[in-house]
Amino acid sequence: MRILVANDDGYLAPGLAVLADRMRSLGEIFVIAPESNHSGASNSLTLSRPLTVREAANGFRYVNGTPTDCVHVALTGLLQERPDLVVCGINNGQNMGDDTIYSGTVAAAMEGYLFGVPSIAFSQVEKGHAHLDAAAQVAADIVERFIREPLTGAVLLNVNIPNRPLEEMRGMRVTRLGKRHHSEPVIRAANPQGEPIYWIGAAGVAKDASPGTDFHAVDNGCVSITPLQIDLTHCGQIEAVRQWLDSGRR
Repeated sequence: MRILVANDDGYLAPGLAVLADRMRSLGEIFVIAPESNHSGASNSLTLSRPLTVREAANGFRYVNGTPTDCVHVALTGLLQERPDLVVCGINNGQNMGDDTIYSGTVAAAMEGYLFGVPSIAFSQVEKGHAHLDAAAQVAADIVERFIREPLTGAVLLNVNIPNRPLEEMRGMRVTRLGKRHHSEPVIRAANPQGEPIYWIGAAGVAKDASPGTDFHAVDNGCVSITPLQIDLTHCGQIEAVRQWLDSGRR
């Protein structure tokens, strides 16, 4: 089993180190991560400049680009052999509900999925790395199960793990994405020249945390596993838009 390990917190992140260590016992690993933190980078590719790949003292390779750059470069030229699995994380903070649109962790996994490689994104619910070893064990258990019993077809899983000791985890649930309220307003400040600057506000609180959602699962101490897809087509509106377009031609 060849496993590509990536993240969005950067190659020095504690979550990447423990994930790589646990994956090493399950197969041959290749770690390729961003040089610096790229949380919120989503699926961005760097097209305006060339990318460099360097190797750290621990053998991890790092790219001066985005999480998507890392997986893209790995799959299209850097690795000699195609990996059997892409795992990303363990992210310092949750990627649930609408977060998945912005998440660099999910985006890195999504890039593997777009290339036809089964991919899994792992995140801890709370920031701060509390009980990180337990989260790494959960990740290893899920990957080990996938190796033993592979899912058929294209696979993109988004996994969120409560910051709890293993003995306090209350199992795993297959979930759907919940919904958040709109994010908090931007925070206005000033730079040293007195010009206005703006910090993006905090994410909104959960709006839909009903049973079956990722929010509900982790609130109840469970690991949330959400299968994702890429097709953004709003199939339910196709006929309405077709009729709207046709009405303008009369």
